[in-house]
Amino acid sequence: MGGISIWQLLIVLVIVVLLFGTKRLKSIGSDLGGAVKGFKKAITEEEADAEFSEEKRVETKQNKEAASTESVSADSKADIKEKS
Repeated sequence: MGGISIWQLLIVLVIVVLLFGTKRLKSIGSDLGGAVKGFKKAITEEEADAEFSEEKRVETKQNKEAASTESVSADSKADIKEKS
């Protein structure tokens, strides 16, 4: 009741090669490799988009803070002129 031995894996491999043939297995392997490559590319693009949107959000927040600071200083200048 142990695990699968190396001999059992070799027997399964021989049966698979006999059923599908080496050309078809090569085609399946390349298709699977292309799918994994596409999946990795999509993941990295998603992470890059997330980082970009985070940078954009921080930049927007900083711009809003700068704009509010400018409006406060403009209001203060207007108040000073009114008092004079």
